[in-house]
Amino acid sequence: MKNYSYLIKPASSLCNYGCSYCFYHDVADHREVRSSGIMSDEIMVALISNALNVEDGSMITFAFQGGEPTLAALAYFRNFISQVENEKKSSQKVQYAIQTNGSLIDQEWCDFLFENKFLVGLSLDGYRKNHDLFRMTRQHQPTYERVMESLALLKANHIDFNILTVLTSELSKHPKELYDFYKEHDYRFVQLIPCLPGLDGEENTHALKPSEFASFYKDFYTFWLEDYRKGHYISVSLFDNIIPMFRGFPPQQCGMLGFCSPQYVVEADGNVYPCDFYVLDQYISGNVRSHSFDQIKNSQIMNDFLKEDKRISVLCKDCKFKNLCHGNCKRLNITYFDDDRCGYKEFLEFAHVSMMEIAKDI
Repeated sequence: MKNYSYLIKPASSLCNYGCSYCFYHDVADHREVRSSGIMSDEIMVALISNALNVEDGSMITFAFQGGEPTLAALAYFRNFISQVENEKKSSQKVQYAIQTNGSLIDQEWCDFLFENKFLVGLSLDGYRKNHDLFRMTRQHQPTYERVMESLALLKANHIDFNILTVLTSELSKHPKELYDFYKEHDYRFVQLIPCLPGLDGEENTHALKPSEFASFYKDFYTFWLEDYRKGHYISVSLFDNIIPMFRGFPPQQCGMLGFCSPQYVVEADGNVYPCDFYVLDQYISGNVRSHSFDQIKNSQIMNDFLKEDKRISVLCKDCKFKNLCHGNCKRLNITYFDDDRCGYKEFLEFAHVSMMEIAKDI
């Protein structure tokens, strides 16, 4: 079965929150048109027809992100599902995911998400003090209580969800508090996203540094491993990607082996980009109204992006974990290493023996 994935931004960069570290806010600031608004029905239909024009028996994943995708309104998503059902081949399988701040989730949304088997990625930066430090409304109001209400609704309606947490410099100093928070609330699926400096390399006091990457993950992994050995497993995206690599399985996360794979990131105006970190004017690889996804994949801009040089550290040359990394993702690796220190290597030095033991049981 062939798999096809499309990352869709139905509300472009629009958001009702004003999170201080938002990477997509930074991306939008680097474009001529900051926001393309809400995706029109015309573009939605073109996107779906294009995406479904693949082999019988394929698995197609539509993932919605932003900005805040729920600002496109529930009617948009209902129309999207209806259009897919009308157009997809009977042998094609379709699955849906959405990443949201949870601010608009109510019972009506939950009914829809459950009915259509959405996987929900909910942004929650751990315990209240840390979450409300970064994730506030545009009126500078805290959002922790609202997110917890949304989580309660998702649980009550048996909707599958992951917790998405931005790992800032500040949060990296509190691995025990964060792990205990996840455990206390029985959050079983967690993705920690490194907080990035700006695209131009401008100073961001919240951005994760290589030394902080190492110190945080060594402690966090220690707590995780202790529970894992007791039969209590929490899915942590970084660990879930690294451990199978010790058995020769490729990681699911793009970039972890040092090269980019073509992604189909579709903005609200129909423009398609190769990577969510680089939704910039110079990387427009086509538009769903005028190009097939095959044409976009084979476009000069897409292929030039995939071949772009990336920063590498002098420490990489003789690193014994080189085959597990090759410099990693060209955007994320700024939080992993510099020329003086590699936090990723330090973590692997610390964890690789136990990770190899776990990998034997996969």
